[in-house]
Amino acid sequence: MNSTTASESRPLPPDHEQRLSRALRSLDGLSVGDSLGECFLSGEAKFGLSGVEPQIPSGPWRVTDDTIMALSIVRCLQRHGYMHQQTLAEGFAAEYRSDVTRGYGTGAHLILRAISDGVPWSEAARRVFDGKGSCGNGGAMRVAPLGAYFANDVERIIVEARASAEVTHAHPDGQTGAIAVALAAGWIANQSKLNSGYTLIEHVLAHLPKTETFEKLLVALEVPFTTRPEVAGDRLGNGSRVTASDTVPFCLWCVARHPNNYAQALWAAIGGFGDIDTNCAIVGGIIAAGNPQAGIPPSWLEARERIRLGRS
Repeated sequence: MNSTTASESRPLPPDHEQRLSRALRSLDGLSVGDSLGECFLSGEAKFGLSGVEPQIPSGPWRVTDDTIMALSIVRCLQRHGYMHQQTLAEGFAAEYRSDVTRGYGTGAHLILRAISDGVPWSEAARRVFDGKGSCGNGGAMRVAPLGAYFANDVERIIVEARASAEVTHAHPDGQTGAIAVALAAGWIANQSKLNSGYTLIEHVLAHLPKTETFEKLLVALEVPFTTRPEVAGDRLGNGSRVTASDTVPFCLWCVARHPNNYAQALWAAIGGFGDIDTNCAIVGGIIAAGNPQAGIPPSWLEARERIRLGRS
Protein backbone atom coordinates (compact mmCIF):
# COMPACT_ATOMS: atom_id res chain seq x y z
CA MET A 1 0.00 0.00 0.00
CA ASN A 2 1.49 3.34 -0.98
CA SER A 3 1.38 6.71 0.74
CA THR A 4 -1.63 7.92 -1.24
CA THR A 5 -3.92 5.41 0.45
CA ALA A 6 -2.14 4.31 3.60
CA SER A 7 -3.61 5.21 6.96
CA GLU A 8 -2.18 2.48 9.18
CA SER A 9 0.50 3.06 11.77
CA ARG A 10 4.01 2.21 10.61
CA PRO A 11 7.24 1.98 12.54
CA LEU A 12 9.64 4.84 11.98
CA PRO A 13 12.75 3.89 9.98
CA PRO A 14 15.80 2.98 12.07
CA ASP A 15 17.70 6.00 10.75
CA HIS A 16 14.78 8.35 11.36
CA GLU A 17 16.79 10.89 13.37
CA GLN A 18 19.48 11.12 10.70
CA ARG A 19 16.83 11.57 8.03
CA LEU A 20 15.05 14.20 10.10
CA SER A 21 18.31 16.08 10.61
CA ARG A 22 18.67 16.39 6.83
CA ALA A 23 15.07 17.51 6.50
CA LEU A 24 15.52 20.17 9.18
CA ARG A 25 18.66 21.45 7.49
CA SER A 26 16.70 21.73 4.26
CA LEU A 27 13.86 23.46 6.10
CA ASP A 28 16.29 26.09 7.36
CA GLY A 29 17.50 26.67 3.82
CA LEU A 30 13.95 26.84 2.50
CA SER A 31 12.71 29.24 5.16
CA VAL A 32 15.68 31.59 4.95
CA GLY A 33 15.34 31.69 1.17
CA ASP A 34 11.60 32.25 1.43
CA SER A 35 11.91 35.10 3.92
CA LEU A 36 14.80 36.78 2.06
CA GLY A 37 12.91 36.56 -1.23
CA GLU A 38 9.85 38.04 0.43
CA CYS A 39 11.92 41.09 1.41
CA PHE A 40 12.38 41.83 -2.29
CA LEU A 41 8.75 41.23 -3.17
CA SER A 42 7.54 43.48 -0.36
CA GLY A 43 9.96 46.27 -1.25
CA GLU A 44 11.86 46.03 2.04
CA ALA A 45 15.00 45.10 0.09
CA LYS A 46 16.24 46.84 -3.03
CA PHE A 47 17.90 45.33 -6.07
CA GLY A 48 21.53 46.39 -6.59
CA LEU A 49 23.37 47.29 -9.73
CA SER A 50 24.27 44.45 -12.06
CA GLY A 51 26.89 42.22 -10.44
CA VAL A 52 26.53 43.91 -7.05
CA GLU A 53 24.84 42.16 -4.13
CA PRO A 54 21.80 44.15 -3.03
CA GLN A 55 21.51 45.71 0.40
CA ILE A 56 19.12 43.66 2.51
CA PRO A 57 17.19 44.81 5.57
CA SER A 58 17.71 43.84 9.16
CA GLY A 59 15.46 41.17 10.62
CA PRO A 60 13.13 39.75 11.37
CA TRP A 61 12.38 38.55 7.85
CA ARG A 62 8.83 37.24 7.70
CA VAL A 63 8.27 33.79 6.22
CA THR A 64 5.39 33.06 3.86
CA ASP A 65 3.10 30.14 3.11
CA ASP A 66 6.08 28.40 1.49
CA THR A 67 7.66 27.88 4.92
CA ILE A 68 4.40 27.40 6.81
CA MET A 69 3.38 24.51 4.55
CA ALA A 70 6.89 23.04 4.62
CA LEU A 71 6.64 22.97 8.42
CA SER A 72 3.56 20.75 8.12
CA ILE A 73 5.46 18.39 5.81
CA VAL A 74 8.35 18.08 8.26
CA ARG A 75 5.96 17.57 11.19
CA CYS A 76 4.26 14.78 9.25
CA LEU A 77 7.63 13.14 8.59
CA GLN A 78 8.61 13.58 12.23
CA ARG A 79 5.43 11.87 13.40
CA HIS A 80 4.89 9.20 10.75
CA GLY A 81 8.05 8.86 8.69
CA TYR A 82 6.00 9.15 5.49
CA MET A 83 3.31 11.36 3.97
CA HIS A 84 0.17 10.49 5.92
CA GLN A 85 -2.11 12.60 3.76
CA GLN A 86 -4.90 13.18 6.26
CA THR A 87 -2.39 14.37 8.86
CA LEU A 88 -0.82 16.63 6.26
CA ALA A 89 -4.16 18.08 5.16
CA GLU A 90 -5.13 18.77 8.76
CA GLY A 91 -1.77 20.44 9.37
CA PHE A 92 -2.10 22.66 6.31
CA ALA A 93 -5.62 23.67 7.33
CA ALA A 94 -4.68 24.36 10.95
CA GLU A 95 -1.80 26.62 9.96
CA TYR A 96 -4.00 28.39 7.43
CA ARG A 97 -6.68 29.09 10.04
CA SER A 98 -4.09 30.43 12.47
CA ASP A 99 -2.84 33.06 10.00
CA VAL A 100 -4.36 33.58 6.56
CA THR A 101 -2.02 36.50 5.79
CA ARG A 102 1.06 34.45 4.86
CA GLY A 103 0.72 34.96 1.11
CA TYR A 104 -1.48 32.03 0.14
CA GLY A 105 -2.62 32.10 -3.48
CA THR A 106 -6.24 32.25 -4.57
CA GLY A 107 -6.45 28.52 -5.20
CA ALA A 108 -4.85 27.72 -1.86
CA HIS A 109 -7.36 29.92 -0.04
CA LEU A 110 -10.23 28.02 -1.67
CA ILE A 111 -8.76 24.58 -0.99
CA LEU A 112 -7.66 25.22 2.58
CA ARG A 113 -10.92 26.91 3.53
CA ALA A 114 -12.77 23.89 2.18
CA ILE A 115 -10.61 21.45 4.14
CA SER A 116 -11.11 23.60 7.24
CA ASP A 117 -14.88 23.33 6.68
CA GLY A 118 -14.69 19.55 6.63
CA VAL A 119 -14.50 18.87 2.91
CA PRO A 120 -12.25 15.83 2.24
CA TRP A 121 -8.90 17.01 0.93
CA SER A 122 -9.21 14.89 -2.22
CA GLU A 123 -12.46 16.64 -3.12
CA ALA A 124 -11.21 20.10 -2.14
CA ALA A 125 -8.10 19.74 -4.32
CA ARG A 126 -10.27 18.97 -7.37
CA ARG A 127 -12.67 21.87 -6.93
CA VAL A 128 -10.33 24.48 -8.40
CA PHE A 129 -9.62 25.34 -12.03
CA ASP A 130 -12.82 23.83 -13.44
CA GLY A 131 -12.21 20.53 -11.74
CA LYS A 132 -8.75 20.04 -13.23
CA GLY A 133 -6.94 20.82 -10.00
CA SER A 134 -3.97 23.13 -9.53
CA CYS A 135 -0.82 22.92 -11.62
CA GLY A 136 0.71 25.65 -9.47
CA ASN A 137 4.12 25.81 -7.82
CA GLY A 138 2.77 25.28 -4.29
CA GLY A 139 3.62 21.58 -4.19
CA ALA A 140 7.17 22.35 -5.29
CA MET A 141 7.81 25.25 -2.94
CA ARG A 142 7.40 23.20 0.25
CA VAL A 143 8.80 19.78 -0.63
CA ALA A 144 12.62 19.99 -0.48
CA PRO A 145 12.81 18.69 3.13
CA LEU A 146 10.93 15.57 2.02
CA GLY A 147 13.55 14.92 -0.66
CA ALA A 148 16.24 15.30 1.97
CA TYR A 149 14.46 12.86 4.29
CA PHE A 150 14.17 10.14 1.63
CA ALA A 151 17.49 10.96 -0.01
CA ASN A 152 18.64 7.35 -0.35
CA ASP A 153 15.58 6.05 -2.20
CA VAL A 154 14.64 7.63 -5.53
CA GLU A 155 11.46 5.60 -5.99
CA ARG A 156 10.29 6.49 -2.50
CA ILE A 157 10.98 10.17 -3.17
CA ILE A 158 8.69 10.01 -6.20
CA VAL A 159 5.87 8.30 -4.29
CA GLU A 160 6.09 10.54 -1.23
CA ALA A 161 6.53 13.79 -3.16
CA ARG A 162 3.46 13.01 -5.26
CA ALA A 163 1.52 12.19 -2.09
CA SER A 164 2.56 15.48 -0.50
CA ALA A 165 1.40 17.45 -3.54
CA GLU A 166 -1.89 15.57 -4.07
CA VAL A 167 -3.37 17.07 -0.92
CA THR A 168 -3.67 20.44 -2.66
CA HIS A 169 -2.62 19.82 -6.28
CA ALA A 170 -4.80 17.38 -8.17
CA HIS A 171 -3.30 18.34 -11.53
CA PRO A 172 -0.50 15.96 -12.65
CA ASP A 173 1.89 18.79 -13.48
CA GLY A 174 1.53 20.36 -10.04
CA GLN A 175 2.61 16.96 -8.71
CA THR A 176 5.47 16.72 -11.22
CA GLY A 177 6.86 20.03 -9.96
CA ALA A 178 6.98 18.64 -6.43
CA ILE A 179 8.62 15.44 -7.60
CA ALA A 180 11.30 17.39 -9.48
CA VAL A 181 12.26 19.49 -6.46
CA ALA A 182 12.26 16.50 -4.12
CA LEU A 183 14.46 14.52 -6.51
CA ALA A 184 16.89 17.44 -6.69
CA ALA A 185 17.05 17.76 -2.91
CA GLY A 186 17.59 14.02 -2.50
CA TRP A 187 20.36 14.01 -5.06
CA ILE A 188 22.12 17.00 -3.49
CA ALA A 189 21.87 15.35 -0.05
CA ASN A 190 23.88 12.40 -1.37
CA GLN A 191 26.77 14.47 -2.74
CA SER A 192 29.85 15.71 -0.89
CA LYS A 193 31.16 18.45 -3.16
CA LEU A 194 29.89 19.36 -6.58
CA ASN A 195 31.01 21.30 -9.59
CA SER A 196 28.48 23.39 -11.43
CA GLY A 197 26.98 21.42 -14.27
CA TYR A 198 23.85 19.80 -15.62
CA THR A 199 24.21 16.45 -13.79
CA LEU A 200 21.54 17.34 -11.24
CA ILE A 201 19.07 18.34 -13.96
CA GLU A 202 19.83 15.17 -15.91
CA HIS A 203 19.22 13.08 -12.79
CA VAL A 204 15.84 14.72 -12.24
CA LEU A 205 14.83 14.31 -15.88
CA ALA A 206 15.70 10.61 -15.78
CA HIS A 207 13.01 10.01 -13.15
CA LEU A 208 10.43 12.70 -13.88
CA PRO A 209 6.93 12.15 -15.29
CA LYS A 210 6.74 13.59 -18.79
CA THR A 211 4.38 16.48 -18.16
CA GLU A 212 4.89 20.14 -19.03
CA THR A 213 7.45 20.64 -16.27
CA PHE A 214 9.56 17.85 -17.79
CA GLU A 215 9.46 19.54 -21.20
CA LYS A 216 10.44 22.92 -19.76
CA LEU A 217 13.24 21.36 -17.71
CA LEU A 218 14.73 19.91 -20.90
CA VAL A 219 15.21 23.51 -22.06
CA ALA A 220 17.31 24.23 -18.95
CA LEU A 221 19.99 21.94 -20.38
CA GLU A 222 20.40 24.44 -23.22
CA VAL A 223 20.88 27.54 -21.04
CA PRO A 224 24.59 28.22 -20.35
CA PHE A 225 25.55 29.08 -16.79
CA THR A 226 27.14 32.26 -18.10
CA THR A 227 23.62 33.50 -18.85
CA ARG A 228 22.42 36.32 -16.61
CA PRO A 229 19.71 35.08 -14.22
CA GLU A 230 17.13 37.55 -15.53
CA VAL A 231 17.70 36.22 -19.06
CA ALA A 232 17.51 32.62 -17.87
CA GLY A 233 14.31 33.46 -16.02
CA ASP A 234 12.81 34.97 -19.15
CA ARG A 235 13.60 31.80 -21.09
CA LEU A 236 12.71 29.19 -18.49
CA GLY A 237 10.01 31.02 -16.57
CA ASN A 238 10.58 32.83 -13.29
CA GLY A 239 7.36 31.89 -11.51
CA SER A 240 5.39 34.90 -12.70
CA ARG A 241 2.66 32.53 -13.90
CA VAL A 242 2.79 30.71 -10.51
CA THR A 243 2.77 27.31 -12.23
CA ALA A 244 5.14 24.42 -11.64
CA SER A 245 6.38 24.46 -15.23
CA ASP A 246 7.03 28.21 -15.08
CA THR A 247 8.99 27.96 -11.81
CA VAL A 248 10.85 24.70 -11.25
CA PRO A 249 13.16 24.68 -14.32
CA PHE A 250 14.67 28.07 -13.49
CA CYS A 251 15.11 27.08 -9.83
CA LEU A 252 16.95 23.86 -10.73
CA TRP A 253 19.10 25.83 -13.16
CA CYS A 254 20.10 28.18 -10.29
CA VAL A 255 21.01 25.20 -8.10
CA ALA A 256 23.01 23.54 -10.88
CA ARG A 257 24.82 26.85 -11.45
CA HIS A 258 25.84 27.21 -7.77
CA PRO A 259 25.54 23.77 -6.11
CA ASN A 260 28.12 24.52 -3.42
CA ASN A 261 27.22 28.06 -2.47
CA TYR A 262 23.90 28.84 -0.83
CA ALA A 263 24.27 32.62 -1.01
CA GLN A 264 25.28 32.71 -4.68
CA ALA A 265 22.42 30.39 -5.61
CA LEU A 266 19.98 32.67 -3.77
CA TRP A 267 21.34 35.78 -5.47
CA ALA A 268 20.81 34.04 -8.81
CA ALA A 269 17.24 33.18 -7.86
CA ILE A 270 16.61 36.76 -6.77
CA GLY A 271 18.12 38.03 -10.02
CA GLY A 272 15.52 36.14 -12.02
CA PHE A 273 12.75 38.31 -10.55
CA GLY A 274 9.23 36.82 -10.79
CA ASP A 275 7.90 34.82 -7.82
CA ILE A 276 11.01 35.59 -5.83
CA ASP A 277 10.06 34.16 -2.44
CA THR A 278 9.01 30.83 -3.92
CA ASN A 279 12.03 30.65 -6.21
CA CYS A 280 14.31 31.30 -3.24
CA ALA A 281 12.46 28.79 -1.06
CA ILE A 282 12.93 26.06 -3.67
CA VAL A 283 16.58 26.89 -4.34
CA GLY A 284 17.43 27.34 -0.66
CA GLY A 285 15.74 24.12 0.40
CA ILE A 286 17.58 22.09 -2.23
CA ILE A 287 21.03 23.57 -1.60
CA ALA A 288 20.74 23.24 2.19
CA ALA A 289 19.80 19.56 1.89
CA GLY A 290 23.37 18.83 0.86
CA ASN A 291 26.85 19.73 1.96
CA PRO A 292 26.63 21.82 5.20
CA GLN A 293 29.71 23.67 3.95
CA ALA A 294 27.49 25.21 1.24
CA GLY A 295 26.67 27.54 4.05
CA ILE A 296 23.54 29.48 4.96
CA PRO A 297 25.09 32.79 6.09
CA PRO A 298 24.60 32.92 9.90
CA SER A 299 23.34 36.51 9.73
CA TRP A 300 20.63 35.41 7.32
CA LEU A 301 19.53 32.59 9.58
CA GLU A 302 19.44 35.01 12.50
CA ALA A 303 17.38 37.51 10.49
CA ARG A 304 14.66 34.98 9.59
CA GLU A 305 11.74 35.10 12.00
CA ARG A 306 11.74 32.30 14.55
CA ILE A 307 9.82 29.27 13.39
CA ARG A 308 8.70 26.43 15.62
CA LEU A 309 8.53 22.81 14.50
CA GLY A 310 6.22 21.68 17.29
CA ARG A 311 2.62 22.75 17.67
CA SER A 312 0.69 22.76 20.93
